[in-house]
Amino acid sequence: MKVIRRMTLRLISAAVIVLVSLGTRSAISQASEAAAPKELLQYVRQAQAQGVTEAKIKKQAEAVGWPAALVDAAIVSVKNTKSPAPETAASEAKLKTPASTAAAPAPRPAETGAGSLPAVGPTGGVVASQVVPDDYQIGAGDTLQISVWKEPEVSVPTAMVRPDGRITVPLIKEVAVAGLTPRQAEKVITEGLAKFITDANVTVVVATTSSKRIYVIGAVRKEGPLPYTYGISVMQALSEAGGLTDYAKRKKIYVLRTENGRQYRMDFNYDEAIRGERMEQNIVLLPDDTVVIPH
Repeated sequence: MKVIRRMTLRLISAAVIVLVSLGTRSAISQASEAAAPKELLQYVRQAQAQGVTEAKIKKQAEAVGWPAALVDAAIVSVKNTKSPAPETAASEAKLKTPASTAAAPAPRPAETGAGSLPAVGPTGGVVASQVVPDDYQIGAGDTLQISVWKEPEVSVPTAMVRPDGRITVPLIKEVAVAGLTPRQAEKVITEGLAKFITDANVTVVVATTSSKRIYVIGAVRKEGPLPYTYGISVMQALSEAGGLTDYAKRKKIYVLRTENGRQYRMDFNYDEAIRGERMEQNIVLLPDDTVVIPH
């Protein structure tokens, strides 16, 4: 009987330890969820789904004024949530300003890229959710976010690159940025501010990439130029163009690309791609590529 009692007490103790452990984890998860604003949680989920590293997510969120503690809480909460509540594409793409963070600190610089889905942070700055490559060249029509650390009066939440390739920045006025990468633009602006601000810490983020286009012509429902999105494939471009018409020669589609003054043709069989065959032909498009769909 004594042996049975001892075994029973051990089992009860083990069960209590497990329940306490589970309760502690649940409490931590709930505390993180409660601490992190819903908009920030949505942004972290979206960025992780796109393959953005935690370090970049943190820097990107902090760049527009989210406190580091809240960002950490959001990352922990998303980690502990196996199946987050479904959200619409629109709600995932926008990070609205929460009333409780209206007095958040000024934006901090971040190493982050951007594309055509800007999100708004607690200070009204733009967080770009689609990463552009480091060698992306800024062009006329692109929208930039200029953040100068601890200098909100000099920061520019939205700067449209004019047809002359310039933007306007407080103190230094006109700055030519067309043809530069974001890092090169940061250097130019930093040098311009040097006479006014010592060791200015400047971050340039490409919020929208309107200067780059691809062209879809032929038997599609919406023929014409499309805004270039980094990483867009042939199938995605056809979808953006509304899909093929009934008269399209689905096996005769091709992409025209010009490099170093020479034009190349790359064939694309829609029927094969839709069946998941020869997916190497579903290439990633580059700016100024033309997708031709014969009738």
